[in-house]
Amino acid sequence: MNSIIKKLLAQRGITEENEIGEFLSDTPKKTYDPFLLPDMEAGVDLILAAIKNNKQICIYGDYDADGITSTCIMKTILERAGGRVSYFIPSRFTDGYGLNSAAIDRLRSGGAEVLITVDCGSVSREEVAHAEESGLEVVVTDHHNIDDVQADCILINPKRKDCVYPFRDLAGCGVAYKFAQAIQRKAGLPKSAIADILDLAAIGTVGDIVPLVDENRTLVKYGLKEIKKSRRPGLDALIRGISLSPDNIASEQIAFGIVPNLNACGRMEDAGIGARLLLAGSAGEADPLVEKVTSLNRSRKQIQEDTYEECLKLAAEQCPGSDFPVIYAGGAHEGITGIVAGKLKEKFGRPVIVVTDSGDDLKGTGRSIEGVDIYAVMNRQNSLFKRFGGHRGACGFTMEASNLDDLRCGLDSEMALIRENDPSVFDSGVNYDLELLADEVDIKLAGELMQLEPFGNSNELPVFMIRGAEVSDVFFMGQKNQHMRFTAVFPGGVSFKCVLFGNAGEYRDLILSGAKIRLFGSIGINEWNGYRNVQMNLIHIEDDRENR
Repeated sequence: MNSIIKKLLAQRGITEENEIGEFLSDTPKKTYDPFLLPDMEAGVDLILAAIKNNKQICIYGDYDADGITSTCIMKTILERAGGRVSYFIPSRFTDGYGLNSAAIDRLRSGGAEVLITVDCGSVSREEVAHAEESGLEVVVTDHHNIDDVQADCILINPKRKDCVYPFRDLAGCGVAYKFAQAIQRKAGLPKSAIADILDLAAIGTVGDIVPLVDENRTLVKYGLKEIKKSRRPGLDALIRGISLSPDNIASEQIAFGIVPNLNACGRMEDAGIGARLLLAGSAGEADPLVEKVTSLNRSRKQIQEDTYEECLKLAAEQCPGSDFPVIYAGGAHEGITGIVAGKLKEKFGRPVIVVTDSGDDLKGTGRSIEGVDIYAVMNRQNSLFKRFGGHRGACGFTMEASNLDDLRCGLDSEMALIRENDPSVFDSGVNYDLELLADEVDIKLAGELMQLEPFGNSNELPVFMIRGAEVSDVFFMGQKNQHMRFTAVFPGGVSFKCVLFGNAGEYRDLILSGAKIRLFGSIGINEWNGYRNVQMNLIHIEDDRENR
């Protein structure tokens, strides 16, 4: 095995031969008995009894890619088992996240007799009680954190404190997939019933940024194989509609191509559009949906860019120098504030919240850096919120407008304590996995690095540092010259192509100065007109004074 690959695996805690073999295997075997999940047996029995008695089952989903794929997984398996099935995905704008009592009433009056949630519901104690009081039988399948409040019903969630399932980090679609496995076994369905939905499990797992290790890695690897078979007309149409090829889909294409388009449905209009696309039975049905989805995503990008620029100005006015900027952007489109908060978090190297108007209240969404658990920090301000939820890296809430200043003060105090306990928490040095010599960079290494796919949370694309590069053939690209490519040249005649996307302006003077530089980025393969060449995809460049 290449020593570079071995070092990268060791950094990920993978050192034993059997672990290495499983991690690199094209046919991984890490998967577990679905009936080890709490309440799985009871949940499956209830649903199969409902199917036998011809009851109307309604799936209650969520409006992001994980929720959309979870909904489609559950609908597919329940219909395969003979169920009468409908689904409901709430509106971000009118229903909000999670179970909503008014929506439950509409579903009940529409004929629903059984409610099964996907990707939500674990802490919706009042809403579940309301549903049961209205005559609905309820099964919750979810993966979100559970605090002291827990829904009092059949609750299938690997984050339950009493859970003995060996892997706790499934996405919502992963839990839906385990439910599908359990249905398949108890109902005696063919194995194809769960093989056919692995593509959806892969998309939702990558899209929800859960750790791509253990069983998640298994689901994504097999799901990628399923995607390449092009057997789902809607997904195939979307892939081609965004100028990708099913044969070349990897986790990166899911994360930056498929998922943003699915998320745009719920962010801009109606997540049900994404579900209808994934469930489409033909290209004729799928094509107009692809046009709609991609149009929504284009609108999302433009609004997102405008909002980001506006929030930069508002941050300077409202919270200069804050270690936890809480930016009030009253009229901002709430469908994109999460993305904007994420971009601002990267820009400032600090946790960030963007707050918008929501009727008489305020609605906020936050994103955090590696060293700050935003859920824990915000939860200590819980008395300020009407609704609050999230996890280590992201959160959302609603609150009265009069509480905004108190929230800012509370968070400033929290961050002062964090900085006192860990003075390096905001250090912004570039993290990289290994330093390489220039002559180690070749197309063979790039190919071997692909064995580490799928990349994502807890198995990030490896970043390398290379010293002593000189630059030639510099070319700036994009309407604002925001991208660039050049050739990195080293002593001994070694050279390779480099490309940097999005922030070329930050490095323009350094690149054109003629100074030697350090390169930070990933190693990949560029294919163009039938040629394949090694290429370094840069994330950062530094002046290499030591090698002048």
